Amino acid sequence: MHDESLLLPSDTQPELPDDKPVVLIVDDTPDNLALLSDTLQASGYAVLVALDGQSALQRLARITPDAVLLDALMPGMDGFETCRQIKADPRNRHLPVIFMTALTDSEHVVQGFRVGGIDYVTKPVKPSEVSARIAAHVQRSRQQRQADMVLEIGMRAALIAAASGEIRWQSDLARQRLARYGSGDAQTEERNGSAESNVKDNLVDDGARLPAPLAEAGPRLPPVLSQWLARWIETGCDLQAAFETAADGARRVARVLGRATRGDWVILLEEFNDAAHTSALGAQFNLTAREAEVLLWVSRGKTNRDIGDILGMAPRTVNKHLEHVFGKLHVETRAAAAAIAAKASTRY
Repeated sequence: MHDESLLLPSDTQPELPDDKPVVLIVDDTPDNLALLSDTLQASGYAVLVALDGQSALQRLARITPDAVLLDALMPGMDGFETCRQIKADPRNRHLPVIFMTALTDSEHVVQGFRVGGIDYVTKPVKPSEVSARIAAHVQRSRQQRQADMVLEIGMRAALIAAASGEIRWQSDLARQRLARYGSGDAQTEERNGSAESNVKDNLVDDGARLPAPLAEAGPRLPPVLSQWLARWIETGCDLQAAFETAADGARRVARVLGRATRGDWVILLEEFNDAAHTSALGAQFNLTAREAEVLLWVSRGKTNRDIGDILGMAPRTVNKHLEHVFGKLHVETRAAAAAIAAKASTRY
């Protein structure tokens, strides 16, 4: 076999390319594995192999391939039981399992479908037929996964983008919000885990601003988001990471929800109207404009020094406003004030 890493212990996580579909081949005959592996690699697939059903399940506990090519008759756990256990995991509901069998008895073919198989090929396998069947099922499975994800996302401002910044799909609301990420003069905050920093949004110069409408620029993320996504991936894909930009009284937050398919990411675009939020807090609790602004940022976990930097006032002035806020809310602690503010209204 060309790639010795394919036979690493089943508890080893191999490095797999994002730009190639991955096929797991399960067969107890090494010669069959070698033939099929060479054929699929030549057709542009990345290949993983397992010599038995248990090893296949261990592989699948660590990575989800795009298709499984599964020998029906193997010693120990046969292919039918292996497939049954594969399909018992909800993560594999769209994973195409293609049986390989020398059996032509319809009873065995039916059994393969009953346990969750989607297709079968007869041995001795024809390499060109195997490649064609896998290609069709991989494409169909990816489309189904993306369609399900789109339905789950619903009417939210969400999109699916590749690591390169190419947009695979976007909702109408996401398309509208993306057009507001082209400006280079907004204050930007990037969060990665617990690290926070406030910097000027100088990642995009005037010449790189996103034209309107978005369609004129082609289906790509605005440069500022594309650069952020690339850095996020490079630093280990911390699912708590978010990109924030503030302008015109609104905060815009881009957040990665997770993978759509290998190499593609689901991004949620949220907008928060700080001006409306501040106004509502002031009206509800009889606060001055400054007191409402202080309460808003307290509810977001900012310290007095942070709030002073944001609002352009000394920390001791922030503390005086906060004392007035405590009195009007009838509380004694920052945590209590923050809880009341969050309960009153979390999004505008």
